Amino acid sequence: MLENTVREKYTRITNTLISKQLSITTMESCTSGQIASLITDTEGSSAIMKGAFVTYSNEAKIRCGVSVDVINKFGVYSGETASEMAMACRNFYDADIGIGVTGSFGNIDPNNEDSVPGEVYFAIATRYGTEEHFSKVPGQSSRLDYKLYMADVIADALMEELGTDA
Repeated sequence: MLENTVREKYTRITNTLISKQLSITTMESCTSGQIASLITDTEGSSAIMKGAFVTYSNEAKIRCGVSVDVINKFGVYSGETASEMAMACRNFYDADIGIGVTGSFGNIDPNNEDSVPGEVYFAIATRYGTEEHFSKVPGQSSRLDYKLYMADVIADALMEELGTDA
């Protein structure tokens, strides 16, 4: 089952962060806090989780440090916005790693012209730079399944960043 696999990956990620004494934070839109939740499901995660933002609206992203100019130029659903999200949360919490996630799952967002269902952008920001990622998300049977699918994709990228086996 995907959920068990994803939970196992985040247990390894969290334990790796603890052992390396690396802090992490997230700014999540479409995953609405799922990544932060999975990280904090492991005992001892308070040592590495600085805090997190759920920024479902454009206004929330901007209030949390994402540049309105980036959103206007590239769209809210873009690698550039995901990068801004990752850097903004990392900077806000002075964390070693920041993750930003933005995109549309099953429906078109009526508030944003750049909404394409099944397209998600995420970024991982560290003190050494920011890496943008794009993922095509196949149709899922529930919102939770969409979030878990994306959490799995992000886990793989994060484990690669940390040098942790999948």
